[in-house]
This record gives sequence, structure tokens and C-alpha cells, in this order.
Amino acid sequence: MGSLRALLCLLSLYSGAAAAPSCPRNVNISGGSFTLSRGWAPGSVLVYSCPPGRYPVPASRLCLGSGRWQTPRAPPLARAVCKPVRCPAPVSFENGLYTPRLGSHPVGGNLSFECEDGFVLRGSPVRRCRPNGVWDGETAVCDNGAGHCPNPGEPVGAVRTGSRFGLGDKVRYHCSSSNLVLTGSAERECQGSGAWSGTEPTCRQPYSYDFPEDVAPALGASLSHLLGSTNPTQKKKENLGRKIQIQRSGHLNLYLLLDASQSVKEEDFHVFRNCATLMVDRIFSFEINVSVAIITFASKPKVITSVLSDSSRDVAEVLYSLDNIRYRDHENGTGTNIYEALHSVYIMMNNQMQRLGMGTAAWQDIRHAIILLTDGKSNTGGSPKRAVDDIREVLNINPKRTDYLDIYAIGVGKLDVDWRELNELASKKDGERHAFILQDPPALRQVFEHMLDVSQLVDTICGVGNVSANASAQERTPWHVTIKPKSRETCRGSLVSDQWVLTAAHCFRHADQDRSLWRVTVGDPSSHLGKDLRIEQVVIPDGFDVGAKRLQGIREFYGDDIALLKLAEPVKMSTHARPICLPCTVGANLALRRPPGSTCRDHESELLKMVRVPAHFVALNGDTLHVNLKTGPEWEKCINVVSQDKTSFPNLTNVTEVVTDQFLCSGMENEDHPCRGESGGAVFLERRFRFFQVGLVSWGLYNPCGSSGGNARKEAPRGKVPPPRDFHISLFRLQPWLRQHLGGVLHFLPL
Repeated sequence: MGSLRALLCLLSLYSGAAAAPSCPRNVNISGGSFTLSRGWAPGSVLVYSCPPGRYPVPASRLCLGSGRWQTPRAPPLARAVCKPVRCPAPVSFENGLYTPRLGSHPVGGNLSFECEDGFVLRGSPVRRCRPNGVWDGETAVCDNGAGHCPNPGEPVGAVRTGSRFGLGDKVRYHCSSSNLVLTGSAERECQGSGAWSGTEPTCRQPYSYDFPEDVAPALGASLSHLLGSTNPTQKKKENLGRKIQIQRSGHLNLYLLLDASQSVKEEDFHVFRNCATLMVDRIFSFEINVSVAIITFASKPKVITSVLSDSSRDVAEVLYSLDNIRYRDHENGTGTNIYEALHSVYIMMNNQMQRLGMGTAAWQDIRHAIILLTDGKSNTGGSPKRAVDDIREVLNINPKRTDYLDIYAIGVGKLDVDWRELNELASKKDGERHAFILQDPPALRQVFEHMLDVSQLVDTICGVGNVSANASAQERTPWHVTIKPKSRETCRGSLVSDQWVLTAAHCFRHADQDRSLWRVTVGDPSSHLGKDLRIEQVVIPDGFDVGAKRLQGIREFYGDDIALLKLAEPVKMSTHARPICLPCTVGANLALRRPPGSTCRDHESELLKMVRVPAHFVALNGDTLHVNLKTGPEWEKCINVVSQDKTSFPNLTNVTEVVTDQFLCSGMENEDHPCRGESGGAVFLERRFRFFQVGLVSWGLYNPCGSSGGNARKEAPRGKVPPPRDFHISLFRLQPWLRQHLGGVLHFLPL
């Protein structure tokens, strides 16, 4: 009987489980669609979506254990609809007129502003309502320049109190309607610098969100200065996030807080994790001192890595920890407890302060940056603002130490993300924004992929290309220069320091030519951002001689085809002009994140370890083109076709007489081929978001631009003898010569 009773109990449990309630399916939205996190079962979150220019009401529903839907701030089965997005209207416009005068404005509608006589319009004269319910452009202000600080104006939808703009005067803002949310600073003070404190306020609809192209520059400018170790006194630029500045000798603690609550789908949590991985990988690609803490949270936080651990300073350890985060660690935590997540950061900071000593420089000089990624507002644990207040206290944040803490609050998704709470948590620094809401995880991924904007980096740090979404071709390869001889084909080259250019020797093969009129264009050659510089000195190897092997039936030989140009003046570093990393140097070793005892051979093993190494060169028009460098047996296969060129090498019996071990080979399969005029340009690789030159373009069996050397490229011939091949001087083979002439400029590693 005992066994039967146990079986009956199991059956009753099973039948009870099978009868678990599910929520009704009559939840369609008129004009939109929806997704479910866990089907129709209890605990599932339903999220509505609408076409651009419309927003869902309600935004979401939660399936309760009772089998009914819970809808925030609405009856459980309120009909879901897609409503048109509207932008708020101005309340007033001082010293000017605006049109049209509507209660609110539709997507695509314009606002125009004009000033009265005696006032000058600052900002955007015409603004357009975007599909997210936010006006484009900048706040229009009619100013007569009378105050110590410029007239701060009234952002659209906001009401300002305070009309005095002298030193120490304050202005306050609130939104014209309770339906609008104020983000930014509700109070600003006129400072001695002539700038207003804090962040310009914005009154926006609760359902509004930010576009990735708006968020990436603000985050990117901050991150680039954090990574670039720039001068802390550098002048700030308007409309960019403040640069989180840190000196080379300083230290940064970065805290990444990832929401893993029930409303975050597992695939979306993976996006959070991948974005954190991108940030960590990029931060460690710069040689600054950084410790990374990773905290996941739902109802309770879980510390994955702590800044107190030595592993927090090891990129491999941090990335390993990120790769092994388990979403299901929080499967029993249904809430979003941002307070506890931030409180765990506070505890970490307090413990570090106790370890280092409150009054020591080791503690006082640490910068702290917190990045919070969440899909909604906190619904358990109380107000997270309390934890922020504790953090500010332990870091002694006062008007003189505002640069030592940055909190970025980023809401993601179409749930009920709370603008007010994010704005309350985020830092408010002069002329910046730290609070953002993105519409979905793919938008977040787009931000993190393009947020590294190094346009303000003025350090000579090597191998930094601007990979942000709006970067020009020259900004992506700022080491690339054009060498313009008088009445001859151009050559290309690469900046390897602020005054030295690496190129091909055959560009200077005519010893009798007058080089006084030659120029090197550094920066963008198609705009005022390019500058022509004179050549002070040309250094060519003694062994370079194109005709050295003519008696052996080799009409042209390009051994030692390398040259260095010393420019008449140093190059000012900018987003358009910056050196590339040369392997076997200390700078490249730091960029590769290799230990200090590394050798040149270690660099070659790491950069050329595959038999086919993906690499790049820059075309005549500035585009980055692609090749595969061959090593080992693939190299031998690549060079053997040279013997088929009976025109150039009629009596050749040994291919290595022409293609020595100085040359890298490319041109097999469907690869790009350099043109005449691209000789001397860098052949480079990307590793960990930094760029390394391993070779330079020397010679080839095919010119895809034809004899004219124009920009138009032809496809490589098929079935023609000999097949196309391209050969590039290997910088690993020319190390003794490079060390001889650059030893006082760059610091080289042991061979």
C-alpha cells in the first residue's frame, strides 16, 4: 500500500503540474506585434512593438501565476493600441518667435525660430520631430551676450525660472506637463569659466528613446579620453560626453553592472554580456592601468569579478569570466534590484579604501566609472539613489573631485524603462549626458561596436584607428601618407613616429632627382585637414639596387626595397594623423598586451602564426583593401608562379633569386591587388582593436589599375600566364636596418 500511495501522490503532482494555468491569448495589438519571453506560461513577459513613429500602450504585460495578465498602470485586459508619437511644444521663446504654434507636433513636423532685433540666434533655427519623439538639433536661444554666462534658453517643453546670468546665478527647470519627463540637470549654476554647470535639461515623452547614432558619440568621447590618457586640463567640447580623463600613471576602476532579471530574455542578456566584452577588450588594448568589476543582478547581485582581485587587471581573466557568466544563476530572482547592485559596488569601494588607506594617493587618485545596463526600472530593494549617495560619500566626490566618478545609466528595451530613475542615478557633468534609453539590444550592440571615437586623442600612442561609425577613410587609417614627387607617380607611406615615414626605396631609385620639391601629405589629402610637409632626409639601404642582378637575366630586383623619410617638422597628432605600430617595439608590445620580456620572434609568431594571414593595405582612393599573406608551404606555392613570367625573368631557374625571404607574398584566390602609385604603403594587421604594420607594398606581376595608374580597378585576369602575385617587404626581415636608423626614435625589443 505504501508504494501505491506514493505512486498516487506522484500522479496527483504530475496532473497538478499539467493543469498549471496559462494566460489568455487575446492580447493582440492593433497595428503592431508582440513577443513572449516564456510563451503563455506564468512568468512570461509580453512586450509590444509598433512601427517607427508609433508607440504601444500598454508597453508590456506579465503573466501571473494565477493565469491572468498584469498590465502596469492599466486594467488587466486593456486593449493594446499603437499610438502616434508626438514631440512636445515650446512653452515660450524669449526674445523671438517660433512657428507653428501647436499643442504638440507630429513626427516629421518642423519648428522654426527667429530672433528680435538686437539678439543673435544660437542653436538650430529649424528643428525636426524625429520618430522617437525627440527634436533634432540644438536648443534655439536668442542672446545679446549681456551675461557672464550665455543665455541658457528654454529647451522645448521646459519652463525656466531665473533670468539672471551672472557669476553664481542659478536657473531651474521643470517640464510644462506632468506627462513629460525631465532628464538632465533641473538646476544649473553660472560658473567662473562662463559655462553653466551640469547637463542641459530635456523634457521628453516617457516612451521616447535614443538612437544609437546619438548615444555612441557621447559614450565614445568619454571612453576615448579614458583610454587615451590625455591631459586632464584639455578644453571640453560642446555636445560630446565629458572625457573621463586618466593619466598614464593613474588607475581606473570600471564597474559593469548587467541586468539578468526575469524580464531580460536570455538572448538579450547575451547581448549585454557581449557589449561588456567589447568594452573590456577595447579598454585593455590601451596601455593604461585598469581594474574591471563585473556584477550581474536580478533580485540579488552576484559579483563575477572584483576590483580587489588581481585577476581584475588581467584581460584574459576578465574575458574568461565574461564568457562563463551564467544567465540561469538568477532564474529564481524575478525582481530588478538596482539598489543592491550599486550597493555591492559601494562595498567593493569601501573595502579597497580600507586596504589602501583613506588618505593615501593610491586610493585618492583612482578614477571610477560605473556602467549600468538594465531593461527596466528597479522594482525591489528600494530607491537605488541611496547607493549612489553612499558611493559619492566614500569617494569624497565634491566640486573639486567630480572627475573621479562617472555613472552611466543605460536603459535597454521596450519595457517600462524609467527615465526619471535613470536620470537620477546618472552623473550630471558640464555639457554632457550620462543617461540613455535604447530601443532594443541590437541598438545597444550597435553603440558599443561604434563607440570608440578617438578624434580627441592627441597622444602619440601607436596603431589607433578611429572605428566609430562616422569616421572618414583617413581617420580609419591615420598613419597613411601620400608621397608626391615632382612629375612622377605618387608613392604611399606610413607614419611610424611624429617625424618619420616608412616607404619603399624604389620610389627614390633615380639618384639624380631633385627631392627639394617633393612633399609628403599627412592627414586627409582631400580636405584642409591634410598638410604638405617637406622631406628633410631620405635614408635608403646601401644594398638597394634594382639592376643588381641584370647579368643573371633578372631585369629588376627589389631586395632591400625600404626607405625612411625624416620630415622637416614633427606632425601634430590628431584623428587624421597618428603612427602605426611597428612590430618588435615596446609600443607594439604594449598594444599586443604581451609581457615586458617578449622578443621580436614572439611578435612574429603572434602576428604571422597562420599560413594565410588576413591583412590590409590602403588604395589610391583611401579605401582599405584586403589580402592574405602566405607563410610556410603556402609562401612557396605563392612565389613559384614568378618563374612563369618569361618577359621579366627569361632565364630564371631559381625563384628565390628574385623573391628572397625578405618578401611576403599575396595575390592568390580572390584577393585585392595593389596598383602602381600605392608602392610603399603599409601592409597591416588588426589585433585587439590596434593596427600593426608587418610589411610594405613593393612590387607585383599585375597592375589592376592599368598603365594609367588611375583609381578604377580591374578584375585579376583568369587563365592568364603568369597569374597575379604581389610582394611586400617583411619588416621582420629588415629589423637590423630599422634598428640602425630608428633606434633613437623607437624602443625596440630584443630579437
